[in-house]
Amino acid sequence: MHRRAIVLMVLAATLWSTAGVVTRHLSPDLQSQGRFEITFWRSLFAGLTVAAYLLFIKREGMRPVLAAGRAGLLSGLCWATMYCAFMLALTLTTVANTLIVMSVGPLLTALLARAVLRTPVAARTWFAIAVAMIGMTAMVAHGAAQPAGPTNLLGLAIAFAVPVAAAINLVTLQKTRAHVDLVPAVFLGGAISAVAVLPFAVPFQASAHDVLLLAALGVFQLGVPCTLMVMAARSLSATEISLLALLEVVLGPLWAWLGAGETPAAVTLAGGAVVLGALVFNELAPRQRRAAIATGGSAGSR
Repeated sequence: MHRRAIVLMVLAATLWSTAGVVTRHLSPDLQSQGRFEITFWRSLFAGLTVAAYLLFIKREGMRPVLAAGRAGLLSGLCWATMYCAFMLALTLTTVANTLIVMSVGPLLTALLARAVLRTPVAARTWFAIAVAMIGMTAMVAHGAAQPAGPTNLLGLAIAFAVPVAAAINLVTLQKTRAHVDLVPAVFLGGAISAVAVLPFAVPFQASAHDVLLLAALGVFQLGVPCTLMVMAARSLSATEISLLALLEVVLGPLWAWLGAGETPAAVTLAGGAVVLGALVFNELAPRQRRAAIATGGSAGSR
């Protein structure tokens, strides 16, 4: 189950990472001025994706939404916060600054899980978090800008809402996974986000081609991977999920390079390699230790 959950989480992060390359194929005007509209369409189609899953695959109707209760509402609010805050932060500060702030997600998750769930965090995981944060900073520091004035500070503050909401969401998933299905919370997140940004998204300017791309994002970059993450959370720790989610930022520049011709800087590739190394270390270290113990035990029995 643990290995299957890792595969689900890697797949989720890979799908999340496609946002940049798909967005680059939207009309220029929508890219520069339509962030709220982009958020609206993505959120709408993400919610519809999960609704379709509940109606036609699980065949339980929308009853699971009510059954999720307060935990589902809290998780849904966290999803909505992440959907909205990321795009809003980008209107107030740079992409690089936003990503640097988001890189503290695993640290916040580990601290919150320890405080709320009393979950011990292994030394190797603390090490992996520190190394991953260094790698993330290296990836985006070359593009970081520090424009003066309150607008940039507001953007950084809003960006900070993303890792905070993610940490609360993951701890909620961990705390309730034994008795509450929080897949419906992804639907609630999409619905809340779409309603919240609708007043700022009109009048719509997206073409039919844009809406088709945004529908693809809503389905495959939000709805499906967020559902996969909830499923993975049934077997993985909150900190482990938060670390694996960093694959999104590692893979994003790769897809933009292959699909949009945006050649990443050498420091971006180096930083991505550091992050990837930290993730692999965190997953393989305990297995190698168990294998060494088993080998030693077998040798001793002979």
